[in-house]
Amino acid sequence: MIAFLAKTYSLVLAFVVWLSAASFADAAELVMVETPGCPWCRAWHREIGPAYPKTPEGQQAPLRRIDLAALPTLSLQLKTPVFASPTFILIESGKEIGRITGYPGQDFFWGLLDQQLQGLRRQ
Repeated sequence: MIAFLAKTYSLVLAFVVWLSAASFADAAELVMVETPGCPWCRAWHREIGPAYPKTPEGQQAPLRRIDLAALPTLSLQLKTPVFASPTFILIESGKEIGRITGYPGQDFFWGLLDQQLQGLRRQ
């Protein structure tokens, strides 16, 4: 009986670990590509940054900040090259779903982000 319980526990634990890894791999994220000294990046961090992780959008697509110079080292499948900072790229499963180039101010940013989030695959 103990051997059966141990084997069952091991299988359940393996399934939970696999499920967590699969969910993480498919998780969405918002990649913010920025450059040092960028005034629009600073404006975003001042106006949106503190609240972003607390919002439903921030929960659905957590923020990952990337320096423009480091972008080529990442294994992201982008639709087009990044040429401006900030650029916000919505990524799911390593692929670009949508993008916001530049920071249009907080009123426009939230609406544009909501449009991008509608393109995510959700089950």
